[in-house]
Amino acid sequence: MAMVKWDPMRELKVMQEQMNRMLEMSRERGIDNFFESGGWEPPIDIYEDPDEVVVKVDLPGLDQSDIQVQIEDDVLVIQGERNPESEEKKQNYHRMERAYGSFRRTFSLPVTIDQKRVAATCEKGVLTIVLPKKGEGKSRSIEVEIT
Repeated sequence: MAMVKWDPMRELKVMQEQMNRMLEMSRERGIDNFFESGGWEPPIDIYEDPDEVVVKVDLPGLDQSDIQVQIEDDVLVIQGERNPESEEKKQNYHRMERAYGSFRRTFSLPVTIDQKRVAATCEKGVLTIVLPKKGEGKSRSIEVEIT
């Protein structure tokens, strides 16, 4: 068995990151809903360019059948569930840091999204949702002559 040097500062940093995520999630949904849902929310990046809004979600270990993506009343809903690999071997675990259970993330969509052309792919544990903008909703610059 290999010896691994214990780094208490690393452990404190991981604990601080987890607490920050929990506090942020509790502010978003309220503390009661946070603990009822199991407290697991996958990390998400959202960015925008002139043509589209892109949402990327880290979902390692989930099959496409475990993930649902819907748009309901101009709200993007991403939900799913990650189950432990083996229930019987819990007593043999030395450490269990990966989160399990169901999750649900919701985001309000800008009116400029063309909901008919939304596409989603899942590759290497990353769900990517592309939300194209409507042509008339895109911003443009025009030159105004000042007289």
